[in-house]
Amino acid sequence: LPEIIILLTVLGGWLSQEEDDLPYEEEIIRNPYSVKCWMRYIEFKQNGAKSILNMIYERALKELPGSYKLWYNYLRERRKQVKGKCITEPAYEEVNNCHERALVFMHKMPRIWLDYCQFLVSQCKITRSRRTFDRALRALPVTQHPRIWPLYLRFARNLPLPETAIRVYRRYLKLSPENAEEYIDYLRSCGKLDEAAVRLAAVVNDESFVSKEGKSNYQLWHELCDLISQNPDKVTSLNVGAIIRGGLTRFTDQLGKLWCSLADYYIRSGHFEKARDVYEEAILTVVTVRDFTQVFDSYAQFEESMIAAKMETTSEMGKDEDDDMDLELRLARFEQLIARRPLLLNSVLLRQNPHNVHEWHKRVKLYDGNPRQIINTYTEAVQTVDPMKATGKPHSLWVSFAKFYEENDQLDDARTIFEKATKVNYKQVDDLAAVWCEHGEMELRHENYDQALRILRKATAIPSKKAEYFDVSEPVQNRVYKSLKVWSMLADLEESLGTFQSTKAVYDRIIDLRIATPQIIINYAMFLEEHNYFEESFKAYERGIALFRWPNVYDIWNTYLTKFIDRYGGKKLERARDLFEQALDGCPAKFAKTIYLLYAKLEEEFGLARHAMAVYERATQAVDDTERHQMFNIYIKRAAEIYGVTYTRAIYQKAIEVLPDEHSRDMCLRFADMESKLGEIDRARAIYSYCSQICDPRMTATFWQTWKEFEIRHGNEDTIREMLRIKRSVQATYNTQVNFMSSQMMKATTNASGTISDLAPGQMGVDDMKLLEQQAQQLAVEAEMDKPKIKEKILFVRSDTSRSELAELAKQANPDEIDIDDDDEEDGDEDQGPDEVQLEQKSVPTAVFGGLKEGED
Repeated sequence: LPEIIILLTVLGGWLSQEEDDLPYEEEIIRNPYSVKCWMRYIEFKQNGAKSILNMIYERALKELPGSYKLWYNYLRERRKQVKGKCITEPAYEEVNNCHERALVFMHKMPRIWLDYCQFLVSQCKITRSRRTFDRALRALPVTQHPRIWPLYLRFARNLPLPETAIRVYRRYLKLSPENAEEYIDYLRSCGKLDEAAVRLAAVVNDESFVSKEGKSNYQLWHELCDLISQNPDKVTSLNVGAIIRGGLTRFTDQLGKLWCSLADYYIRSGHFEKARDVYEEAILTVVTVRDFTQVFDSYAQFEESMIAAKMETTSEMGKDEDDDMDLELRLARFEQLIARRPLLLNSVLLRQNPHNVHEWHKRVKLYDGNPRQIINTYTEAVQTVDPMKATGKPHSLWVSFAKFYEENDQLDDARTIFEKATKVNYKQVDDLAAVWCEHGEMELRHENYDQALRILRKATAIPSKKAEYFDVSEPVQNRVYKSLKVWSMLADLEESLGTFQSTKAVYDRIIDLRIATPQIIINYAMFLEEHNYFEESFKAYERGIALFRWPNVYDIWNTYLTKFIDRYGGKKLERARDLFEQALDGCPAKFAKTIYLLYAKLEEEFGLARHAMAVYERATQAVDDTERHQMFNIYIKRAAEIYGVTYTRAIYQKAIEVLPDEHSRDMCLRFADMESKLGEIDRARAIYSYCSQICDPRMTATFWQTWKEFEIRHGNEDTIREMLRIKRSVQATYNTQVNFMSSQMMKATTNASGTISDLAPGQMGVDDMKLLEQQAQQLAVEAEMDKPKIKEKILFVRSDTSRSELAELAKQANPDEIDIDDDDEEDGDEDQGPDEVQLEQKSVPTAVFGGLKEGED
């Protein structure tokens, strides 16, 4: 019977075929199991009647029921044929049946399942779609499930049945637990907050969970806290208090938000007293100012809202006595909270660092006017602060505590506090020394002078076990006897209240302990000098000099030498000279000037002039380079006053050789001015000529102007020409010295008189090398313009002054100059000349002879 049916079917097909189908039919008969043949035939009939096309697909699938390609194209074609039709038409069911027949063979193909499920979803067949999704998941291997679940979940989310979607999501999370956030978002969107909170808590507790949205564990925890605190009536499966308190121990850097969440939970639950207890617990436990600020602001806002709510209910329902009392109680509670804020903030800072001395002092000030609380605070402070860990000066707590008792006229209690303070093991010796000194100061303020002396003598007494001052392994009580602070105060008290011998013994003891400073030595010597023990004071200076080295010994030497000269003058000249030589031995150049000046003053007043000059000469070599110029000036001045100005020539010459160019120019100008005043014009001109070699005309215009004025007064046309020739020669020399020119131009750019815009107008951003290149180009142009030119048969370097101007200047400035004839008058006036020359006689200035010439002799 099947063979007859097939035969009739084929025969009916042949009868219905057109002539164009014959080649394809013949090919199919020859190759009935070739997919390519069937696909060519289908492609040929693609634009034909849909029923014929479907018949060909059916014939092909009858021959090849396991061909995925044929089934996929056939099902796609059938779905395309019903697209746009009403979903109630029977054609949809025929297509569904076709998919069912395909799945008999294609049940392992996820694409077929996806297309079928999507087709069913488009028909709004909810139950059938759900069951088909389930069949697909059962038929396909688990590795293919990720292709089915996105469509299944989208279908479930779009359903108006949250319970169905929840069940689907629960199954899905067993396969992909990492997508729990998606499920939680859906639960929150559909109002299932209890299960959302449970799932979120499970995610937070899972340390291996990695958020696909990039959220940290703290962010998830914060979401959980917000969820359960803002919805206390809907979240019933979790212990909210335990969860948030667990977060407090876990996230210690975000305590403020967590405390506020816990209080918010109780507020929304209507448990206002519990919320208030949470706020109080929070502000007494947080350790950062940020957390405290968050909690306190939230607490204050809660109290304000409570007051506002009470006032609103009172205004609506009328007032009675109980409501007024309740409102006043809430207002008083709020005012007390605001008043407690500074103290609470101070407590936070002390919880951060209980060894912060400054915060303890601030806490005492907050209790101003409450003596009992101040005493309790000081007591707690001195018991809490560990001197080894303290921030600040821990001894100041003890001192302030004692001063508090002193201000309230309880001296015995203050002494008790000081006694206890001296037994504390401080970190530094200075802290214990400050306690002893403050104890002595307190006794002095109350005129207990003998008690003050006894206290300081007790502080400086040698302990049974001696220790070095910086030996941190020993307690400070064994090292305080070397504290200079205590010894200095004891010395002052002995000097004021004790005897000469006791004071001297204290100073001697300080020096023996080798803790003296230069100021102590000077004070000791001054003390001895006041009591007319001059030699003893000099011995004190000597002991101090033996203790210290340069530069610390400078003040001692300076005071010692001054006092010695004032005391003996020239009586012990050799001893004074020995002292000066001893002081200058190894003296740094920085401190040598003062000692050399004292030495020279001694020789001038009580010794020999030549010795003084020798000291000045040594000083010019020994002082610092920055003071050498000043020292030469002093040397020249003193030499001129003692020996006369002619003696200073050698000094000037040495100064010019030794000093740097800047100061050497000044010396040359002064030297030349002196020679010109003495009438030594040639000497002065030689000095100017020598100095010109270190004077760049572009940088030292003052020198050249001075020389020019000198030549106008004392020279003639030839000397002026020589000066101008030297000027051009020097300028050319400096133009060829690139390094010098660069440094000078860089120096010029930093001067106040010149800016970068002078070198490169409009280009403020160019670099230094470009500036140097531009300046060099300008100098080259100037040099080209200044080349010598032939004019009036006279060849010399051209200057900025014309020949006529030179002649006029020479004529005006030097009327005694011999007249030089011009070229055009040489023939007629050759034999003429002046008959005689008038010579002027000038007197020699007295300053030339210095202090050796007397009167008018």
